[in-house]
Amino acid sequence: MQVNLVHAQMKSNPIPKDIDQYIAIFPDEIRELLQKVRTTIGKAAPDAEEAIKYRMPTFTLKGNLVHFAAFKNHIGFYPTSSGVANFQKELSSYPTSKGAVQFPYTQLVPFELITQIVKFRVLENLQRGEAKHKKH
Repeated sequence: MQVNLVHAQMKSNPIPKDIDQYIAIFPDEIRELLQKVRTTIGKAAPDAEEAIKYRMPTFTLKGNLVHFAAFKNHIGFYPTSSGVANFQKELSSYPTSKGAVQFPYTQLVPFELITQIVKFRVLENLQRGEAKHKKH
C-alpha cells in the first residue's frame, strides 16, 4: 500500500479543511476504509458534527467524541481513554494505548465494535453535558 508516501505528503500539505478533503488524500483502498469508518460513526452518532482536529477527522457532540486517521500500517481510532477501557476485552486482539486503537490493514475493521464504542461515547458525552448543565 502507498499509505506511507501519501501520509508523508499529507504532513507537508495544508491541514485539510474537512473530512472529505482528508479522505481524498489517500489511495482508493484506504479511502474506502476511511469512508466506511466515517459512515459507521455517523450512523452511531447521528447528532454529532464533523470537524478536523489534530489534523484528524473528528466527530464532536458536547465535546470531542472520537477521532480516526489513516497511517502506514493501520487505521487509528481514538475513542478517548474511557472508550478503550470500557471495551478492553473486545479490543484485546488489537494494539491499544490509553486512548487509541490500531486496526491493522491486515485484519478486517470491526465496524460493529466501532458502532458500540461510539454509542457508548455518545451516552458518556451527553451525561457529562447534563451534569455540567445542572451545575450552572
